[in-house]
Amino acid sequence: MWRPMRALAMSAVVLVAVACSDQSPSALHPGGPGARRVEGLWWLLFWISLIVCVMITAGVLLVVRRRRRAAPVDNRDPTRFVLIAGAAVPFVVLAVVFGISLGDNDFISKPVGGTHPGDALTIEVIGHQWWWEVRYPHGSPAVLANEIHIPVDTDVQLKLTTADVLHSFWVPQLMPKTDLIAGRTNMMWMRADRPGNYRGQCAEYCGMQHGHMAFMVIAQPKSEFDSWLQWASRPAPTPADPALLHGLSIFGQAGCASCHSIRGTDAAGTVGPDLTTIGDRWSLGAGTVPNDDEHLRAWVSNPQQFKPGIAMPPQAISPAELPDLIAYLRSLRPTPQEAR
Repeated sequence: MWRPMRALAMSAVVLVAVACSDQSPSALHPGGPGARRVEGLWWLLFWISLIVCVMITAGVLLVVRRRRRAAPVDNRDPTRFVLIAGAAVPFVVLAVVFGISLGDNDFISKPVGGTHPGDALTIEVIGHQWWWEVRYPHGSPAVLANEIHIPVDTDVQLKLTTADVLHSFWVPQLMPKTDLIAGRTNMMWMRADRPGNYRGQCAEYCGMQHGHMAFMVIAQPKSEFDSWLQWASRPAPTPADPALLHGLSIFGQAGCASCHSIRGTDAAGTVGPDLTTIGDRWSLGAGTVPNDDEHLRAWVSNPQQFKPGIAMPPQAISPAELPDLIAYLRSLRPTPQEAR
């Protein structure tokens, strides 16, 4: 008799353990006020659902037990019970949950710290198949791909648009989803309470590489963010090392500059991501592979082996020239002094 109840209890324990785990970017491990409101609503719905499941299971077991005992037939009218348990109670529960969700929706649609939209740090995010373009306005020329740096304890406004199909911007530990719709700019507020890396993901199917369209929100102390933004806003320096200078030359000769741009050089392509800060990024291909020498070399040679269907074709760069090109791209990152 109690086996179904035991199984239900074990399932609840497992679900709670998974929810509290810090091994994945879960909305149940929030890093900001927006995600905390979502977490609160989730737990409310969880406990309501658990109570309902327990009550229904107990009722079914009670009926089965009474039938086995051949209890006398109960001729009482069940109408009152049906109206209360099947209509009135669910209506009250749903009305309360709906009211709470409206309050949560109003909360996350505004800056928590009361920042005026005109004074907020505003970052433009553009969805592409299958990567994210990130632009920092207010005079900063910094352009990133699949990475968003923000200061901690600061209200940040995001302007979300798409260059092609429908995408959905989702950082589970910071904010719920917001769609990117063609011909429309959607706005959302985001705030991180503590420094850290918060993985995000496109949450709307957008083609064959939808699963490889991740990004990282990097929350930093204000002083570190200011230093990083100052570095990211500067053009790439002209290399002094002959090997790196040769790598820059290969970048232009191989045709990379027709699709990619590097500020401070003649490369001004707009088809693919801006590579001015490529050496500092957390991944290649929007979370497809790590950003290290080995994977970068394999990616430049033939990105289709990692992410079939993307716009970048295999590159016919000789093995003798490839090391200098990779070394140059990997050099596009802050020095230890600039990273402070």
